[in-house]
Amino acid sequence: MQKVKPKRSYRSPMRQAQAQRTRDLIIETAERLFLEHGYGATTVAAIAADAGVSVDAIYKGFGGKPGLVRAIYDSGLKGLGPIPAYQRSDEMRTREKDPVTILRKWGELTAEVASTLTPIRLLMRAAAADDAEVAAVLEESNADRLKRMRQNARFLDQRGYLREGIDVKQATDILWTCSSAELYELFVLQRGWSSRRFARFVSDLMISSLLPS
Repeated sequence: MQKVKPKRSYRSPMRQAQAQRTRDLIIETAERLFLEHGYGATTVAAIAADAGVSVDAIYKGFGGKPGLVRAIYDSGLKGLGPIPAYQRSDEMRTREKDPVTILRKWGELTAEVASTLTPIRLLMRAAAADDAEVAAVLEESNADRLKRMRQNARFLDQRGYLREGIDVKQATDILWTCSSAELYELFVLQRGWSSRRFARFVSDLMISSLLPS
């Protein structure tokens, strides 16, 4: 009796790459249309038409506009480099021993990520007033950022870098403020600071607030 070979699951690398390109295109298109026309005025149908995909493809891949906002936010978290900013941050703090250098690098990464995240965070904040799902995405993103800042504060504490009188909670609050969209909005978007100047300001603020004199 001839044995029947079991079917092997097979996914073409080329097909996977194409699927990722399509997903990236949808995310980029949605972000552009959201920022140009506003969250409420932008429909899934408009995003699909501009991206050259079906409406069903967007709902299947993202679940609708709130899912697109979450995907845009996650993409912005990676920053501008080929390696995600949070990965670069973790690798840097592991190998670096000078706390001033660590905070300088964090300031640079903060400015970099803020340049990609702030527009969508401001959009989320405006849309959250009328859309409960977007409000939930905004709350989740805030919780994620707070968790990340708490991890960084604990790292500084465990290394013995924090100055006397500053505990993990206070350090978390300072890092949380420095990484906020509101701070970037005030200095860069409203007052016209360059990203480099903002990075230097954030670095100086963290160094003077967290490290010994």
